[in-house]
Amino acid sequence: MMKRSFEQVDVFTDKPYMGNPVAVVFDAEGLSTEQMARFANWTNLSETTFVCPPTDPAADYLLRIFTPSQELPF
Repeated sequence: MMKRSFEQVDVFTDKPYMGNPVAVVFDAEGLSTEQMARFANWTNLSETTFVCPPTDPAADYLLRIFTPSQELPF
């Protein structure tokens, strides 16, 4: 299995440790939906986001968002 770097960021606040912690995987290319779901379950955060290559030529990236139990429509 390939190692993936990720950051845990504090969103929806300008004060440290007062927002919503979210995991962000910046290079999710090649991860399957199942692997993303397992990773999101492992982080056990309210949301884990995966930055993927775009599928639309007008886009810069594709973002997929998972909770520990499901993918969210985005």
